[in-house]
Amino acid sequence: MIKSIFSPTPNQKLFNIFLLLFRLCLGCFMLTHGVGKLDMLINEGPASFPDPLGVGNYLSLVLVVIAEFACSILLILGLATRLAAIPLIITMLVAVFIIHANDGFGKQELGLMYLVSYCLILVTGAGKFSLDFLIYSKTN
Repeated sequence: MIKSIFSPTPNQKLFNIFLLLFRLCLGCFMLTHGVGKLDMLINEGPASFPDPLGVGNYLSLVLVVIAEFACSILLILGLATRLAAIPLIITMLVAVFIIHANDGFGKQELGLMYLVSYCLILVTGAGKFSLDFLIYSKTN
């Protein structure tokens, strides 16, 4: 019992269950932001959306919708998980270090938590309980 507490290697079953729960929560949390932006794209238009990279308000909003909505769904499904994490990481980098650069840590904290979480997903992958695992196991 004591030995397992200090073991540097994870319990594989718990690790994969945790990755599933982590992906589901993270994807659902960000999806709430993505749905709002998708609604803005469809109903309001991008006029009030910021253009931090100088590509135009419309393209900026489309890119954020792809990241926050589409990539969140991929994350929930565990499909192309590492690839889906990349636009989410880029979006959080822009949000934290450009959009909220002068707002202080209080405004940056949530974006930083998402950023660290997506970096973890990029490194670990989706885990055993994912479509990625099913596809990978069928091809090997």
